[in-house]
Amino acid sequence: MPNWIHTFFLFIGLIVSLTSPAAERLRLATTTSTDNSGLLVYLNPVFTERTGITVDVIAVGTGKALKLGKNCDVDVVLVHAPEAEEAYVEAGYGINRLAVMHNDFIIAGPKSDPAGVRQAKSAAEALGKIAQAQAGFVSRGDDSGTHKKEKHLWRQTGIEPQGSWYYSIGQGMGAALQFAAEKQAYVLTDRGTWLAMHAKLPGLEVLFKGDPVLYNPYHVIAVNPQRCPKARYDDAMRYAAFLTGPVGQKRIADFKVDGKQLFHPDVLDY
Repeated sequence: MPNWIHTFFLFIGLIVSLTSPAAERLRLATTTSTDNSGLLVYLNPVFTERTGITVDVIAVGTGKALKLGKNCDVDVVLVHAPEAEEAYVEAGYGINRLAVMHNDFIIAGPKSDPAGVRQAKSAAEALGKIAQAQAGFVSRGDDSGTHKKEKHLWRQTGIEPQGSWYYSIGQGMGAALQFAAEKQAYVLTDRGTWLAMHAKLPGLEVLFKGDPVLYNPYHVIAVNPQRCPKARYDDAMRYAAFLTGPVGQKRIADFKVDGKQLFHPDVLDY
Protein backbone atom coordinates (compact mmCIF):
# COMPACT_ATOMS: atom_id res chain seq x y z
CA MET A 1 0.00 0.00 0.00
CA PRO A 2 1.45 3.42 -0.97
CA ASN A 3 2.38 5.62 1.99
CA TRP A 4 -0.08 8.35 1.04
CA ILE A 5 -3.02 5.90 1.09
CA HIS A 6 -1.92 4.57 4.49
CA THR A 7 -1.69 8.15 5.79
CA PHE A 8 -5.13 8.95 4.34
CA PHE A 9 -6.79 6.05 6.20
CA LEU A 10 -5.02 7.04 9.41
CA PHE A 11 -6.40 10.55 8.97
CA ILE A 12 -9.94 9.26 8.33
CA GLY A 13 -9.69 7.05 11.42
CA LEU A 14 -8.64 10.02 13.53
CA ILE A 15 -11.56 12.11 12.27
CA VAL A 16 -14.04 9.32 13.02
CA SER A 17 -12.65 8.82 16.53
CA LEU A 18 -12.94 12.53 17.26
CA THR A 19 -16.47 12.97 15.89
CA SER A 20 -18.07 9.70 17.07
CA PRO A 21 -19.82 9.83 20.45
CA ALA A 22 -17.68 8.41 23.25
CA ALA A 23 -18.80 5.09 24.68
CA GLU A 24 -20.61 5.47 27.99
CA ARG A 25 -18.55 4.35 30.96
CA LEU A 26 -19.48 3.90 34.60
CA ARG A 27 -16.80 3.97 37.32
CA LEU A 28 -17.41 1.34 40.00
CA ALA A 29 -15.39 1.11 43.21
CA THR A 30 -15.84 -2.27 44.81
CA THR A 31 -14.21 -4.83 47.03
CA THR A 32 -11.55 -7.29 45.97
CA SER A 33 -13.91 -10.12 46.96
CA THR A 34 -16.39 -9.31 44.19
CA ASP A 35 -13.49 -9.05 41.76
CA ASN A 36 -11.32 -11.99 42.90
CA SER A 37 -14.32 -14.30 42.99
CA GLY A 38 -15.04 -13.67 39.31
CA LEU A 39 -18.56 -12.37 39.99
CA LEU A 40 -18.17 -9.05 38.18
CA VAL A 41 -16.74 -10.67 35.06
CA TYR A 42 -19.91 -12.77 35.07
CA LEU A 43 -22.31 -9.90 35.78
CA ASN A 44 -21.05 -6.76 34.08
CA PRO A 45 -21.01 -7.87 30.43
CA VAL A 46 -24.75 -8.55 30.69
CA PHE A 47 -25.32 -5.02 31.99
CA THR A 48 -23.19 -3.61 29.17
CA GLU A 49 -25.07 -5.65 26.56
CA ARG A 50 -28.42 -4.38 27.84
CA THR A 51 -27.44 -0.71 28.30
CA GLY A 52 -24.35 0.03 26.21
CA ILE A 53 -22.60 1.22 29.38
CA THR A 54 -19.14 -0.21 30.11
CA VAL A 55 -18.32 -0.67 33.79
CA ASP A 56 -14.77 0.28 34.77
CA VAL A 57 -14.02 -1.69 37.93
CA ILE A 58 -11.68 -0.40 40.63
CA ALA A 59 -11.23 -3.28 43.09
CA VAL A 60 -9.92 -2.16 46.48
CA GLY A 61 -10.89 -2.60 50.12
CA THR A 62 -14.24 -1.20 51.25
CA GLY A 63 -12.56 1.70 53.10
CA LYS A 64 -10.70 2.77 49.98
CA ALA A 65 -13.79 2.26 47.81
CA LEU A 66 -15.81 4.61 50.01
CA LYS A 67 -12.96 7.12 49.97
CA LEU A 68 -13.02 7.08 46.17
CA GLY A 69 -16.72 7.90 46.40
CA LYS A 70 -16.06 10.73 48.85
CA ASN A 71 -13.44 12.17 46.50
CA CYS A 72 -15.81 12.03 43.50
CA ASP A 73 -13.45 9.63 41.72
CA VAL A 74 -16.18 7.06 40.97
CA ASP A 75 -19.91 7.01 40.23
CA VAL A 76 -21.07 4.08 42.33
CA VAL A 77 -19.75 1.74 45.03
CA LEU A 78 -20.49 -1.92 45.82
CA VAL A 79 -19.17 -2.74 49.29
CA HIS A 80 -19.64 -4.91 52.39
CA ALA A 81 -19.14 -3.04 55.66
CA PRO A 82 -22.58 -1.94 56.97
CA GLU A 83 -21.42 0.46 59.70
CA ALA A 84 -19.00 2.25 57.37
CA GLU A 85 -21.65 2.35 54.63
CA GLU A 86 -24.23 3.88 56.96
CA ALA A 87 -21.76 6.57 58.07
CA TYR A 88 -20.91 7.27 54.41
CA VAL A 89 -24.57 7.79 53.53
CA GLU A 90 -25.37 9.80 56.68
CA ALA A 91 -22.48 12.15 55.83
CA GLY A 92 -24.10 12.80 52.47
CA TYR A 93 -21.48 11.17 50.26
CA GLY A 94 -23.75 8.43 48.92
CA ILE A 95 -27.48 7.99 48.34
CA ASN A 96 -29.93 5.18 47.63
CA ARG A 97 -28.13 2.40 49.49
CA LEU A 98 -29.64 -0.89 48.34
CA ALA A 99 -29.12 -4.47 49.51
CA VAL A 100 -27.77 -6.69 46.73
CA MET A 101 -26.55 -10.02 48.11
CA HIS A 102 -24.81 -11.77 50.97
CA ASN A 103 -22.55 -14.64 51.88
CA ASP A 104 -20.53 -15.20 55.04
CA PHE A 105 -17.02 -15.06 56.42
CA ILE A 106 -15.11 -18.18 57.37
CA ILE A 107 -11.78 -18.88 59.05
CA ALA A 108 -9.46 -21.03 56.97
CA GLY A 109 -6.15 -22.43 58.06
CA PRO A 110 -3.75 -25.37 57.93
CA LYS A 111 -5.30 -28.83 58.08
CA SER A 112 -3.19 -29.64 61.13
CA ASP A 113 -4.99 -26.79 62.99
CA PRO A 114 -2.24 -26.12 65.57
CA ALA A 115 -4.42 -23.61 67.47
CA GLY A 116 -7.43 -25.93 67.78
CA VAL A 117 -9.77 -23.58 65.91
CA ARG A 118 -12.12 -26.45 65.03
CA GLN A 119 -13.10 -26.71 68.70
CA ALA A 120 -14.04 -23.02 69.04
CA LYS A 121 -17.64 -22.14 69.90
CA SER A 122 -17.49 -18.64 68.35
CA ALA A 123 -15.44 -16.68 65.86
CA ALA A 124 -13.96 -14.55 68.64
CA GLU A 125 -12.94 -17.68 70.54
CA ALA A 126 -11.31 -19.00 67.36
CA LEU A 127 -9.15 -15.88 67.07
CA GLY A 128 -8.35 -16.04 70.77
CA LYS A 129 -7.06 -19.59 70.31
CA ILE A 130 -4.87 -18.47 67.41
CA ALA A 131 -3.40 -15.62 69.47
CA GLN A 132 -2.82 -17.86 72.49
CA ALA A 133 -0.98 -20.40 70.34
CA GLN A 134 0.80 -17.59 68.44
CA ALA A 135 -0.02 -19.52 65.29
CA GLY A 136 0.42 -17.63 62.03
CA PHE A 137 -2.50 -15.37 61.10
CA VAL A 138 -2.77 -13.31 57.93
CA SER A 139 -4.63 -9.99 58.15
CA ARG A 140 -5.51 -8.04 55.04
CA GLY A 141 -4.64 -4.86 56.93
CA ASP A 142 -6.23 -2.73 54.22
CA ASP A 143 -9.36 -1.23 55.84
CA SER A 144 -11.52 -3.54 53.72
CA GLY A 145 -14.83 -4.96 54.86
CA THR A 146 -13.02 -8.17 55.75
CA HIS A 147 -10.40 -6.26 57.73
CA LYS A 148 -13.11 -4.30 59.56
CA LYS A 149 -14.82 -7.58 60.50
CA GLU A 150 -11.51 -8.99 61.71
CA LYS A 151 -10.87 -5.94 63.91
CA HIS A 152 -14.38 -6.25 65.34
CA LEU A 153 -13.66 -9.87 66.29
CA TRP A 154 -10.34 -8.96 67.91
CA ARG A 155 -12.13 -6.31 70.00
CA GLN A 156 -14.47 -9.03 71.21
CA THR A 157 -11.49 -11.06 72.40
CA GLY A 158 -9.87 -8.12 74.19
CA ILE A 159 -6.63 -8.95 72.37
CA GLU A 160 -4.48 -6.52 70.39
CA PRO A 161 -2.84 -8.82 67.83
CA GLN A 162 0.87 -8.19 67.38
CA GLY A 163 4.10 -10.08 67.05
CA SER A 164 5.87 -12.18 64.49
CA TRP A 165 2.88 -14.53 64.19
CA TYR A 166 0.56 -11.74 62.96
CA TYR A 167 1.04 -10.85 59.28
CA SER A 168 -0.67 -7.57 58.29
CA ILE A 169 -0.03 -7.43 54.55
CA GLY A 170 -2.13 -4.51 53.27
CA GLN A 171 -3.42 -6.43 50.27
CA GLY A 172 -6.64 -7.84 48.83
CA MET A 173 -8.44 -11.07 49.62
CA GLY A 174 -6.84 -13.14 46.88
CA ALA A 175 -3.35 -12.08 47.89
CA ALA A 176 -4.11 -12.75 51.57
CA LEU A 177 -5.29 -16.27 50.79
CA GLN A 178 -2.21 -16.99 48.71
CA PHE A 179 0.03 -15.65 51.49
CA ALA A 180 -1.78 -17.82 54.04
CA ALA A 181 -1.21 -20.89 51.86
CA GLU A 182 2.49 -20.08 51.56
CA LYS A 183 2.86 -19.59 55.32
CA GLN A 184 0.34 -22.31 56.28
CA ALA A 185 -1.36 -19.69 58.41
CA TYR A 186 -4.91 -18.87 59.45
CA VAL A 187 -6.95 -16.24 57.61
CA LEU A 188 -10.41 -14.67 57.76
CA THR A 189 -11.96 -14.72 54.29
CA ASP A 190 -15.30 -14.23 52.62
CA ARG A 191 -16.74 -17.50 51.39
CA GLY A 192 -17.06 -16.31 47.79
CA THR A 193 -13.34 -15.72 47.27
CA TRP A 194 -12.53 -18.91 49.18
CA LEU A 195 -14.74 -21.03 46.91
CA ALA A 196 -13.27 -19.38 43.82
CA MET A 197 -9.67 -19.96 44.93
CA HIS A 198 -9.51 -22.89 47.36
CA ALA A 199 -8.37 -25.38 44.73
CA LYS A 200 -5.18 -23.31 44.37
CA LEU A 201 -4.53 -23.07 48.13
CA PRO A 202 -2.78 -26.32 49.07
CA GLY A 203 -2.85 -27.29 52.72
CA LEU A 204 -5.66 -24.92 53.73
CA GLU A 205 -9.22 -25.85 54.63
CA VAL A 206 -12.23 -24.27 56.30
CA LEU A 207 -11.80 -24.65 60.07
CA PHE A 208 -14.53 -22.40 61.46
CA LYS A 209 -17.88 -21.16 60.13
CA GLY A 210 -21.48 -20.54 61.14
CA ASP A 211 -21.24 -17.85 63.82
CA PRO A 212 -24.03 -15.30 63.09
CA VAL A 213 -21.48 -12.50 63.52
CA LEU A 214 -19.83 -13.72 60.29
CA TYR A 215 -22.83 -12.70 58.14
CA ASN A 216 -21.52 -10.67 55.18
CA PRO A 217 -24.00 -8.40 53.31
CA TYR A 218 -23.20 -6.34 50.20
CA HIS A 219 -24.85 -3.03 49.26
CA VAL A 220 -24.71 -0.79 46.19
CA ILE A 221 -24.62 2.98 46.78
CA ALA A 222 -24.76 5.76 44.19
CA VAL A 223 -22.39 8.68 44.68
CA ASN A 224 -24.39 11.75 45.67
CA PRO A 225 -24.58 14.05 42.59
CA GLN A 226 -25.14 17.09 44.82
CA ARG A 227 -21.63 16.59 46.23
CA CYS A 228 -20.15 15.31 42.98
CA PRO A 229 -21.86 17.07 40.05
CA LYS A 230 -19.85 15.11 37.48
CA ALA A 231 -20.92 11.75 38.87
CA ARG A 232 -22.98 9.72 36.44
CA TYR A 233 -25.92 9.36 38.80
CA ASP A 234 -28.48 8.14 36.25
CA ASP A 235 -26.12 5.43 35.03
CA ALA A 236 -25.25 4.50 38.62
CA MET A 237 -28.94 3.98 39.35
CA ARG A 238 -29.33 1.93 36.18
CA TYR A 239 -26.53 -0.30 37.45
CA ALA A 240 -28.15 -0.51 40.89
CA ALA A 241 -31.46 -1.41 39.26
CA PHE A 242 -29.71 -4.13 37.27
CA LEU A 243 -28.02 -5.63 40.35
CA THR A 244 -31.24 -5.62 42.36
CA GLY A 245 -33.60 -6.50 39.51
CA PRO A 246 -34.64 -9.90 38.13
CA VAL A 247 -31.76 -10.30 35.66
CA GLY A 248 -28.98 -9.32 38.04
CA GLN A 249 -30.41 -11.25 40.99
CA LYS A 250 -30.79 -14.38 38.86
CA ARG A 251 -27.22 -14.05 37.63
CA ILE A 252 -25.96 -13.70 41.20
CA ALA A 253 -27.86 -16.84 42.21
CA ASP A 254 -26.55 -18.75 39.20
CA PHE A 255 -22.90 -17.82 39.77
CA LYS A 256 -21.28 -21.00 41.07
CA VAL A 257 -17.89 -22.65 41.30
CA ASP A 258 -17.80 -26.45 41.33
CA GLY A 259 -21.56 -26.41 41.83
CA LYS A 260 -21.34 -24.21 44.94
CA GLN A 261 -23.10 -20.86 45.17
CA LEU A 262 -20.76 -17.99 46.08
CA PHE A 263 -23.33 -15.25 46.77
CA HIS A 264 -27.02 -15.26 47.66
CA PRO A 265 -29.33 -12.58 46.22
CA ASP A 266 -31.07 -10.38 48.80
CA VAL A 267 -33.94 -8.90 46.79
CA LEU A 268 -35.44 -11.78 44.83
CA ASP A 269 -35.56 -15.44 45.83
CA TYR A 270 -34.11 -17.85 43.26
